[in-house]
Amino acid sequence: MSKAIISSLYDSDVFKMACRQFDQAADAISLPDAIRDRTKYPRRCMAVTLPVRRIDGSVTVFEGYRVQHNVSTGPSKGGIRFHQDVTIGEVAALAMWMSWKCSLVGLPYGGAKGGVIVDPKQLSESELEHLSRRYMQEMVNFLGPHTDVPAPDVGTNEKIMGWMMDTYSTHVGHLSPAVVTGKPIALGGSQGRREATGAGVAYLVKKYLEDMKIPITKATVAIQGFGNVGSETALALEGYGAKIIAISDYTGGVYNPKGINIKKALAYLQYAKVLKDFDGAEPISNEALLELKCTVLVPAALERVIHDKNAPKLKCRLLAEGANGPTTNAADKILEQRGDIEIIPDVLCNSGGVIVSYFEWLQNLSSFYWGRDEVLVKLFAMLDKAKESVDAQQRKFKFSRRLAALTLGIARVAEAKGARGLFP
Repeated sequence: MSKAIISSLYDSDVFKMACRQFDQAADAISLPDAIRDRTKYPRRCMAVTLPVRRIDGSVTVFEGYRVQHNVSTGPSKGGIRFHQDVTIGEVAALAMWMSWKCSLVGLPYGGAKGGVIVDPKQLSESELEHLSRRYMQEMVNFLGPHTDVPAPDVGTNEKIMGWMMDTYSTHVGHLSPAVVTGKPIALGGSQGRREATGAGVAYLVKKYLEDMKIPITKATVAIQGFGNVGSETALALEGYGAKIIAISDYTGGVYNPKGINIKKALAYLQYAKVLKDFDGAEPISNEALLELKCTVLVPAALERVIHDKNAPKLKCRLLAEGANGPTTNAADKILEQRGDIEIIPDVLCNSGGVIVSYFEWLQNLSSFYWGRDEVLVKLFAMLDKAKESVDAQQRKFKFSRRLAALTLGIARVAEAKGARGLFP
């Protein structure tokens, strides 16, 4: 019998949620005890202090983390989040989900995640650069093209990835573009990477609406979160002919049953920095947006926004999880009992970002670059393959779609760990 780990290190609601998902999936496939905890818990974690000199001459010390969940299937892979509510438990949960996601879509990666406790909106650009470079400097011995490959996440972007890549390259003494993905094109970034996650969400929405016999030109869409993922999802779905009736950011949302002009909203956002007071729609709260009557609901912000209090009130036909972990375990049970809402789970739905990150990494390693159309064709082919495997697993075992996706991802990681033996 294996002895379960008892640790308060990752203690948080979101990590407990990820563990409950794992336990349910492990039970469903009768994962042997000898391999369970090895597959479930993170391989290692780093915590660092990050002193930054502010423009007024003072010094602020920030705290940062990196959790490498699994390295048995390849270098670990996952974003770096700059957000004031980051915890090491949240980072560990996100790293765990990355392991299942990479495994599910067939990438030669394990899962990782990073985070810094900071509100990046409160920093000047020079302070943000100093923080980004200091984070990479502290992590430089734990990262690398064949060890752990970061990417952007909430609060970070391609400019920050460029700074981090430059810091690492300076340390090793040569240009090393493959150390991070999501970089500017000029520094070895991939065509199609910026829109990859949102384009993938939209593509899967289109495919599942086809399965549901709902024409996408008749579909209405509400999107919570209008950052990179939410905005690119909106643009792609609008391009397919869907009507976007609501969007939101951290200041609140806007709603127009006749449809929102997404390009106009993006132009306003670039000018005003927030959606508040956008004149193309009426104000609506983030909470009310989730309960709108619509064909497709896309939570594309932070985790745990759909819970036991609002799950009974959802009025969508399809829930497409653009964010990681947006639906709590309790909400999952309610939605499964309701039976009237199809779910595209996060580990499948938002996997487009890591798939094109993989393409970027491959291009960096080979110094041979692809065009945008080639990238998107390859992306959609991998999403089709992953969708088919999830749907087959769902039919075979009568699982929910989330359980089908998780069991596939977890089983592949467990098999790799078992094949390599105890040491890795």
